[in-house]
Amino acid sequence: MKTVLTGIKPTGDVHLGNLLGAIRPAIEMSQSNDFDRSIYFIADAHALTSVRDPKLFKNYVYEIAATWLALGLDSRKSIFFKQSDVKEVFELTWLLNCMTPKGDMNRAHSYKDRVQKNNDEGRDADHGVNMGLYSYPILMSADILLYDTNFVPVGKDQIQHVEIARSIAQRCNEYYGAGTLIEPKEVIQESGSYVPGLDGRKMSKSYGNVISLWGTEKQLRKTIMKIKTDSSPPEAPKDPDKCIIMEMYRLFATSEQVSALEVRYREGIGWGHAKEALFEVVNDYLKTPREKFNHFMSHTHEIDQILEDGADRARMVAKDTMGRVRSRITGF
Repeated sequence: MKTVLTGIKPTGDVHLGNLLGAIRPAIEMSQSNDFDRSIYFIADAHALTSVRDPKLFKNYVYEIAATWLALGLDSRKSIFFKQSDVKEVFELTWLLNCMTPKGDMNRAHSYKDRVQKNNDEGRDADHGVNMGLYSYPILMSADILLYDTNFVPVGKDQIQHVEIARSIAQRCNEYYGAGTLIEPKEVIQESGSYVPGLDGRKMSKSYGNVISLWGTEKQLRKTIMKIKTDSSPPEAPKDPDKCIIMEMYRLFATSEQVSALEVRYREGIGWGHAKEALFEVVNDYLKTPREKFNHFMSHTHEIDQILEDGADRARMVAKDTMGRVRSRITGF
């Protein structure tokens, strides 16, 4: 059975970068006939490394669930659940902890980035680093390995997550026999993996350059109008291949719409008109999903039921995996 798995941390304020870089490609992959089983999980345990407000935490979980459902995730054809509702993941995490060298965690990108930032700011190297942040790659490996995952769709900056999971699986298979854990492979999401923000850098909350997914039409237009442009006059010809607006436009528009706007660029178009064109295609794309999102956020009991049903199905897979793994590692 070919299984594809993906998840996303519920850290709030979902933006276009999340949509194009992770959510849309993952949903499209699940709709193909290449896989027998598609699994999605809300990585709520991972979010605990940074979110301390329980009310905010709960709202983040509902928001990300409503987001995936609104954007086309079919919970009847896929397994969609909350990570922490399947307790086997924490048992497997401990077993993997016992199989993982500390050096692997020292080399994890998130930890190295935090250490580098602390060094740059003259702080202790481990300032602000809790054990959840330090060892999160092991929990992430458990997320992947618990469901006998074959493929994990990731962006180029997330390849290491799957590499660590594969390395741990290989180590377990060497110790306890082939087939103890399935060795996963990454599927690189090329299209849409890089989404420019308002200032041209990669769209990221840490840069403060995001376009939020679920604002009102008025808020969406206001944000798009903030996109950074040069000072060229409206009538001046513009290169459509060197423009943030056009780069975003191509991610939402049809090929015919793109060709038409490219002509307007070369003939001369005001930045205000270019931004308005971008707003129109983005807003058209989000109109129906926005309505669905608002519905789910007003009826969170529906989300609860969907996630509970998904957890029941995920638990069946997890119990099979843990039965095999537990027997080989502990003898029980």
